[in-house]
Amino acid sequence: MSLDSSYLEYPRRRYGYDHELYAWSSIFDRPPVRWPEGKSVAVWLCVSLEHFPLTPSDTPFRAPGHMQTAYPDYRHYTARDYGTRIGIYRLLDAFAATGIRVSVAANAVIAERYPELVRDILDAGHEIVAHSTDMNGTIASGLPREEEQALIRRTLGAWHAIGVRPKGWLSIARSQSWNTLDLLKEAGFTYCCDWVNDELPYRLANGLTSLPLNQELSDRQIIATQQQSADSWAQQMEDAFDWLAAEAQRFGGRMLPIHLTPYIMGLPYRIGAVEALLKRLTVRDEAWFASGDAIVQTWAAQQ
Repeated sequence: MSLDSSYLEYPRRRYGYDHELYAWSSIFDRPPVRWPEGKSVAVWLCVSLEHFPLTPSDTPFRAPGHMQTAYPDYRHYTARDYGTRIGIYRLLDAFAATGIRVSVAANAVIAERYPELVRDILDAGHEIVAHSTDMNGTIASGLPREEEQALIRRTLGAWHAIGVRPKGWLSIARSQSWNTLDLLKEAGFTYCCDWVNDELPYRLANGLTSLPLNQELSDRQIIATQQQSADSWAQQMEDAFDWLAAEAQRFGGRMLPIHLTPYIMGLPYRIGAVEALLKRLTVRDEAWFASGDAIVQTWAAQQ
């Protein structure tokens, strides 16, 4: 018995993807991107500054790294609280020592509870990226549209209340619903960092820019999940830089995202690896350290 001729027909089969969210594109076929002053690798440090409520929410899902044992889970809560009390300041010192500007993806609760910390971040010239309300503010397709819209508005409202207007958005666990992109555009954001499928910014169908923040290069993945050392993490970041710098000689500018978590990298036996890595990279002729917004603006001007 032969198959009906329509069996293998699929209405969405075509060149590219089976969705309309963004177009398929090979990074090797695009016009070359040029970064300022002839630099070839944009190094983007993004710090996740998080507030984990003592009682986690499992709706629509529990955020990675959240409380784990019977509540109140003071052990994990205080380990994460280390990030806002100590770890973030060690990172800020490391950035100041090398004169670089970064993006700090902060929960809105940070704006409400730690305005002095936010002022220290802004006074140092760093950028704030909106990172939901707190680590219970997760998004997935099971979240009703109006609730997601309210979550985004609450997040922005907390930042606007202290005079900060974030241009970028990072979802918790990089999770979105079918409504997220349009809601972010409606709220006035210009870029989001949730998708990890590139090493340059790219345009989304609704006009937003995707600034990829690859989780494979994060301290949470390499150190917390894979249980590798801080020195191994630093070597992998430098290996990635070397590869991108060599590739950029043939194909134009590349971007290296380095995702940091204060309660992980701010510990006294790891911060030295961060400082040493930054010192090595800042003297490289190819390196342009920039905030996410600066990278997006520079890229967009060439499109």
